[in-house]
Amino acid sequence: MRYLTKEWYELCQQTHLHFGIRVHSGAYEFDENLFLRLYKRKEKAHVKQERDLYNLDPRFMLEHDGQVMTRVEKAFSGEEITEEDQNVFHMPPEQRAHIEKLIAEYDVRPPFDEKKCKEEYKESMEWNFRYKAENLPQEIVEQIADIRVFTLGYCTREVMLQLKKQSAENRREMERVSDEYREAIIAQDIPDEIHSRVQFHDCTVTELLTGEKVLIRFDTRGGFTSINKLTLVAPEIIKQDVGVVGTYWLYQELYRIDNGYELHVLFDGENMPELIVRCADILVEEEPERPRG
Repeated sequence: MRYLTKEWYELCQQTHLHFGIRVHSGAYEFDENLFLRLYKRKEKAHVKQERDLYNLDPRFMLEHDGQVMTRVEKAFSGEEITEEDQNVFHMPPEQRAHIEKLIAEYDVRPPFDEKKCKEEYKESMEWNFRYKAENLPQEIVEQIADIRVFTLGYCTREVMLQLKKQSAENRREMERVSDEYREAIIAQDIPDEIHSRVQFHDCTVTELLTGEKVLIRFDTRGGFTSINKLTLVAPEIIKQDVGVVGTYWLYQELYRIDNGYELHVLFDGENMPELIVRCADILVEEEPERPRG
């Protein structure tokens, strides 16, 4: 990647360092009792949210089945509404069957496991403590009395000012690189139809084969396309990090070369692998879904 690199992506994650953080007078000193009070408060709110979601009866999804719908423009026109202006919504059978399956599972679910919920919250927070300590600017970490209290959402006024300043600086740098990237891509003068062939954002790579062609297959359920097969013709692999299969396609850059294209891809997974391939042509296809084992 020339612009949308791993470093640029990590910078994007550092443009809102102050979001969800509040100034707290007790954050100036390490105070175990303060941490425990704040932790219990956050834990209680988390457990309530998870319990509410667990006890959300899926029957509410059937409420619109059979409902009389009125055309929007007619509903707000003030004119008399006739039968021609209305339509009865009938849920597709497969959708209703899926909801009824959820209802059946809901009706036999075990009681909400509060103990397990608290254990999972504890594991999540311990991971967050380490993540914050490792990924915040070190000069800011050194001014935080208790990284656990910070991770729960509290800091000193001085740290808050630095978080806002750093976020603004990071955003300016992120936007600078983004602008350079857009100018570089426009200069390639590649047709939109070709660009559309490499739009696999958030699709999961299920297979990567190399040889006379580079072939990549996707699980597109998390993405924005139904195209699930990409073929790069007459490839020359410039870079291929390990661990691509199982990751999400994150960003791509596409450049013209003398005999075709140069495709750069950054994947969202462990160590954020990268793939760079020069090829003569880019082909895409929607294959029938394969049975999942």
